[in-house]
Amino acid sequence: MGLQRSPSNKPNVQPKPIPETKNEENKVNGYSTTNEPIFLDSSYNSWVVKHPSALRSFDRMMKAIKGKRIVVFLDYDGTLSPIVNDPDLAIMSKEMREAVCEVAKRFPTAIISGRCRDKVKEFVQLNDVYYAGSHGMDIMAPPRAAKSSDGKNHNIAPDKKIYRILEEKTKTIQGARVEDNRFCISVHYRQVREEDYGMLEETVKSVVETYQEFHVTEGKKVLEVRPSIEWNKGHALEYLLDTLGFSNSSTDVLPFYIGDDRSDEDAFKVIRSRGHGYPIIVSSIPKDTGALYSLQNPSEVLIFLKKLAR
Repeated sequence: MGLQRSPSNKPNVQPKPIPETKNEENKVNGYSTTNEPIFLDSSYNSWVVKHPSALRSFDRMMKAIKGKRIVVFLDYDGTLSPIVNDPDLAIMSKEMREAVCEVAKRFPTAIISGRCRDKVKEFVQLNDVYYAGSHGMDIMAPPRAAKSSDGKNHNIAPDKKIYRILEEKTKTIQGARVEDNRFCISVHYRQVREEDYGMLEETVKSVVETYQEFHVTEGKKVLEVRPSIEWNKGHALEYLLDTLGFSNSSTDVLPFYIGDDRSDEDAFKVIRSRGHGYPIIVSSIPKDTGALYSLQNPSEVLIFLKKLAR
């Protein structure tokens, strides 16, 4: 299956990332904008003991992968690009794109996102990666692999009527934004006032409850309307490993999965169940996770990918 050409007229203005914490706003790679080291609070320090930095653990990881085959899985928003107010402006940097490109030259690489597959492909603009949109419900292989795998998609997509109803019912809630991701609908509330969130959640759930074949899940500042089928990013990871011929090679294949969202936990769980691989959470705050390692932000993801490509 061939890839469509992505538009090249991208905005030049890079949106300002939304910090997860107040300290994050003045921090770059562990240092403040005045080049003073930032000492994270004790709760984060305790958390990172359980989920050590993937950068600090990198050399140890590399020793363990000798003789193994690496497969790389990446989330998009909050991992390859910063979290921003406007989802349409979640643009990855040129440097990040180059790093992902170098990784993909060396290892099979897939980007698994809750976004529409075409939207992610438009952002990333690389041909040598697998794209899995709508939490892995819509998968497309790169051209070089198209002969052996044309991809996968499910036929259960939300009725356009649901999208239109959600747009109509949420338009009075300031900051709410509804996005059609083909196999799921995302209702973003990053710009919604805290006191209005309850009303937004109630509105979305009241609309969806009349459609038994769909349900609502919650991600990072987003409510998602998804088909009520047993499929998530973990299933997408398993499908891609099988497509690559690695389903029966659990001991000599090491998947890396880097993601920041609640939906990535399904993939972390799959890797841990295999007993081999590296699930890595991107977070600058403590959170419950099945990941074994951590990176603080997309800047650290960039450094990690550069090191991995080398």
